[in-house]
Amino acid sequence: MTRAFVAVLACAAFLWTLTLSVSPQLHERVHPDANRVEHTCAVTFIASGNCNYTPSALLIIAPFPTGEFKVSELTPRWLGPLFLIASVFEHAPPA
Repeated sequence: MTRAFVAVLACAAFLWTLTLSVSPQLHERVHPDANRVEHTCAVTFIASGNCNYTPSALLIIAPFPTGEFKVSELTPRWLGPLFLIASVFEHAPPA
């Protein structure tokens, strides 16, 4: 429900920005300083076609030094056959 609401809200905001970009009079009603050169907003970026996208920086984690961590010595253990207990169910009951 929340995702759908956010998606509808984002689409409505983008359509509103497109509407304001093709109608300078309506844009001036929303922004009184819309006719100035130094005015920047999403509408002016869409109207001019100069919406530059800068990707975010990659987060790289340095590897951990292996000398700091000790792995305990592994000791072998014998485990009995686990599936031999289930062989009771292998045959059908006597007729």
